Amino acid sequence: MMIKAVFFDLDGTLLPLNEDKFAKLYFSLLSKKAQTLGYDQEKFLKILLSGTEAMYKNESENTNEEVFWNTFANYYGKDKLKDKPLFDKFYLNEFKLLKEACEKNDLAREIIDYCKKNLKYTILSTNPLFPYNANLTRMGFVGLKESDFTYITSYENSNCCKPNPKYFENLLKMFELKPKEVIVFGNNTLEDAYCAESLGIKTYIVKGFIIDKQNIINNYECIEMNEIISTIKKHL
Repeated sequence: MMIKAVFFDLDGTLLPLNEDKFAKLYFSLLSKKAQTLGYDQEKFLKILLSGTEAMYKNESENTNEEVFWNTFANYYGKDKLKDKPLFDKFYLNEFKLLKEACEKNDLAREIIDYCKKNLKYTILSTNPLFPYNANLTRMGFVGLKESDFTYITSYENSNCCKPNPKYFENLLKMFELKPKEVIVFGNNTLEDAYCAESLGIKTYIVKGFIIDKQNIINNYECIEMNEIISTIKKHL
C-alpha cells in the first residue's frame, strides 16, 4: 500500500534536545513569568504540573487547553483567567530562550522539503501539551515554519495525548488515512512507537535522544536522522 503521510514528533526527534534540561529551563522561565504576575513560584509549578497531568489523562470532549485552564481556575479562581493572554505572550517571547537547551538539526529542512514534495500529508505529531505558538517557536529552532506542515497538533486542537492511541486515531480519521498509509518518526518507545503501532502504524525511532520506556514490546526500528529520507523512499 502506498504511503500517503508521515507523522513527525518534534521534541527529541526533529528538534534534538535533552528532555530533562529542556523541562528544567522551561519550568524556571515560566515560573519567573508567573512571579512577575503576582504568583508564588512554588505553588504555580504545582498547578502547572497538575494541569499537565490532567491533559495527559484527558479523554473528554474538552480540548487539552480547556482541561489545563479549568485546572488552573479550580485552584486560583476563574477571575485569574484574565492572565491567560499574558501567559500566551510568554510563548512568543521568553520561551525563545529555550533554544539554548536544544541542538541544531541541519537535516530538518531537507527532510521536510522531501516530504512536502513526495507525500500527500506531512504532519507534526508533537504531544499536544503546549499552545500552538509554543510549537511554532520550537519549530523555528531548527528552521521550520507553520507552512511546512499540513497540520500541527497543539493543546488547542486536541482532546487527548500520546500514549493514548486515540491521539493517532483522531489524526487518521481527520485525514481519512489507513494505518498502513502512514509512517511515524519519533524518539519515545511508548508515546510514539507503542502508541502508533497499537493501531498498525509503522514506526521508526530516531537515534540521538531516545526515551526508552522499559517493558514496552514494540516492532519499531531505530534509525539515524540521516536515514529518514531513504527510509521513506523504501515505502513509496
